[in-house]
Amino acid sequence: MSEVFYNAKNLTISNGFVKNPDRYYLEEYFKRRPAENIQIATSEDAANTLIHNVSNKDFEILGTNATKDDVTFSSVEAGIQLQTDGTTSADQVIVLPHLDLNQTAWTGIKWGTENQVEWQCAIRTGSSIADTSFWAGLKLTEVPTYATDADQAYFLYSSNDVQGALSTKANLHFVYSVGGTDYITDLGVVVAISTIYKLRIVIDNHRQVAIYVNGVQYGLVTTSSAGGATQSTTSTLSNPLTNDIDLIPYIGVQGLTSTAKQITLCYEKISRVLFE
Repeated sequence: MSEVFYNAKNLTISNGFVKNPDRYYLEEYFKRRPAENIQIATSEDAANTLIHNVSNKDFEILGTNATKDDVTFSSVEAGIQLQTDGTTSADQVIVLPHLDLNQTAWTGIKWGTENQVEWQCAIRTGSSIADTSFWAGLKLTEVPTYATDADQAYFLYSSNDVQGALSTKANLHFVYSVGGTDYITDLGVVVAISTIYKLRIVIDNHRQVAIYVNGVQYGLVTTSSAGGATQSTTSTLSNPLTNDIDLIPYIGVQGLTSTAKQITLCYEKISRVLFE
């Protein structure tokens, strides 16, 4: 039984997630595996009906050559393993909330840049990160290439430039975009194999972003530069995001050669203020 108590600021603390009564919260620990949306839809076909019954009703998968067999319960970590097929250099597995109207609060509730959204997840890298890309955060589409979405805020690792130019490919980066201008921060965090990364994004009431990796805050650049740059002041927030842009959480992995690559997704959480 998880410990629950109230502190002086009237915040409920449950299972390590601080809850404010003036905010709306969602948490997902993936007790059911996400599957392809077309297979989750009701069907007279017995096989698809079984998939519908056992699959996650809040989250689905997308991505090049992604199928339900690419998502399994990890036998080592507490979470779901996302593993690409490894048949092409573009194979992906992407976890996202259902986009169907009124299917889930994860997209039915709007996570607008003006809503003081906070998002976090925990992922674990695979035994090999060579020829690998993974991304996690708030975007408009599932596409990891940072030039695709005009407005976004997400973490990105890529061992080559397939998702866009990165000056230090061994490092974790954070990308935010404002009306089509991309701001790329080299966080200086060298991505390692078989390592847990707890990633957090906080958008304040001025639509400025603060980010954390494993509980440590990292500053963000405020000038756009090709390939990204470092920010020495850890408390520096982003430029204000575009107002009233509804973002969607996406987490994905891509193999950059025809070799299967994987990450483990342990949980995903999101919250916002009840009223603007």
